[in-house]
Amino acid sequence: MSQQIFINLPVKDLQQSMRFYTAIGFTNNPQFTDDKAACMVVSDTIFVMLLTHERFSDFTSKEIADTKKTVAVLNALSVTSPEALNELVNKAIEAGGNEYAEPKDYGFMQQRCFEDLDGHNWEITYMDMSQFPK
Repeated sequence: MSQQIFINLPVKDLQQSMRFYTAIGFTNNPQFTDDKAACMVVSDTIFVMLLTHERFSDFTSKEIADTKKTVAVLNALSVTSPEALNELVNKAIEAGGNEYAEPKDYGFMQQRCFEDLDGHNWEITYMDMSQFPK
């Protein structure tokens, strides 16, 4: 079995967050979804767990960060083409997200960034290693 990653995000409105992540192309796994948590599938090995603040608090004694005011983590996700990069970020914006930085083009890598409805940051990148400077 391949290693998997589960990104756990506290959200204020579970249903609204599920709609957002569905709109940007993630799918829901109902096996791991209830009224306090939802498993959103990015790929065979990447999952985003959306947890109500109440449920998220079951896993930590720390205060939940207000990610509209502070950055707790930068989630970086690669895509397969420049078109896929723009499509994903454009969908995020249309679904109520915010593009928080200017797009970047490093020649071999393009990047755009958005925050979700709760302010969680995502850096979406496309890399063409054949263009990497030698």
